[in-house]
Amino acid sequence: MSTPPDLSPPTDSNGDLPQPGTPPDWNTLGVPFQQLCEVVAKLRSPAGCPWDREQTLESIKPYTLEETYELLEAIDSGDDKAIVEELGDVLLQVLLDAQIGADEGRFELPDVVEVLTRKLVDRHPHVFGDVVADTPADVSRNWDRIKQQEKQRDSALDGIPPELPQLARAARLSKRAARVGYDFPHRAMLFDKLREELDELRAELDPEGVMPELAATVDADVTPDEPNHDTARQTRIEDELGDVLFVLANIGRRWGINPEEALRKSNRKFIRRFSAIEKALSERGQSIQDATLREMEDLYQDYKRREG
Repeated sequence: MSTPPDLSPPTDSNGDLPQPGTPPDWNTLGVPFQQLCEVVAKLRSPAGCPWDREQTLESIKPYTLEETYELLEAIDSGDDKAIVEELGDVLLQVLLDAQIGADEGRFELPDVVEVLTRKLVDRHPHVFGDVVADTPADVSRNWDRIKQQEKQRDSALDGIPPELPQLARAARLSKRAARVGYDFPHRAMLFDKLREELDELRAELDPEGVMPELAATVDADVTPDEPNHDTARQTRIEDELGDVLFVLANIGRRWGINPEEALRKSNRKFIRRFSAIEKALSERGQSIQDATLREMEDLYQDYKRREG
């Protein structure tokens, strides 16, 4: 950074109460952060922990992902104590990665901090420079332009990590395409596209190409269907189902909804309601394995109504 940016903390009109954007008090944070770094380094030392010593940047990846999702769960819970704990676990992953890099002679934590600080300043010229960006859309366009210059990417879709959950990745891919104009002019058009993809999925799911019209009820007198074992057909079904999910991710994007987050919350909701079925049956002295579908559905709907 050629010119140091203005990083002075904001204050209110009285000059004494901190405002949003005030950095931490280094007199309070400095020593504990140093101690944390020393603890992580000790764990990696010959006198430290055998498990930590054997970790590599590659082996630690699953734990980094796991801790990130646990942080999301804590945020959803609204429990500040849990959020603080999970933020600490995510911070540990960053420090451990940096320590591994230092131990292997590849990079050190100051390198990480310096590169991040420079990137944040360079990508916010409307804050640290003279560029004007009055709306989030202006900021997003500037960010994309600067990243394109930094990365020298060949495609507008480059740089989206393949390791992302694929529903989230679908939304990111369609968003990138939309930024260069490849998008339906009106978002409602996506529902026509969804109908098209659902029709193609139905055609592959039914051996005769016509999916029977059956009401979604547990009282229907029908014979349970059997799974299909035709490998070629399964591949076609998978392809069509993927198209449906891609359109749904695109719908989420156009309405400002993160599809991965939406699905994660629906999963939690289903777990909560299904657990209510198990609890109610247990209170009756009944096992869920012995309950009828009608009993389970009644309990599910009852809990759903009480839940609001």
